[in-house]
Amino acid sequence: MKKRNVKFIIGGTIIAVVLGYLVYAQIYKTALYYLTVSELKEKGPSETSGEMVRVGGTVLDGSVQYNAREGNLYFTVTDGESKLPIVYKGTAPNNFGPGVELVLEGRYASEGMFEADKIMPKCRSKYEAQAD
Repeated sequence: MKKRNVKFIIGGTIIAVVLGYLVYAQIYKTALYYLTVSELKEKGPSETSGEMVRVGGTVLDGSVQYNAREGNLYFTVTDGESKLPIVYKGTAPNNFGPGVELVLEGRYASEGMFEADKIMPKCRSKYEAQAD
């Protein structure tokens, strides 16, 4: 083989590996796996040790409170079995409210409070069948 062909093969291999890694990293980053409230409580704050986790649940009716002075939103989510108090600094998304299913990203604090950095409401289908 000529030196020139070897260079193209090596260069092509390097480009393929880099592109493969970028695709893998993006898929891993955007994959939306989350724990239920019960699973997170079972693990406990000591097992998650301040790392970023995602938890899914439904906003409990009557639990939403906003402290304008601190800029904190307090609410509770449930998975039907367990409840988890949440604190979020910032404004809530437009479709946030009681009964809305959410995925929250943040840290499970040692006090049993989940400190959310991101609120991601699950989208309800716009094309649900209408009742006759």
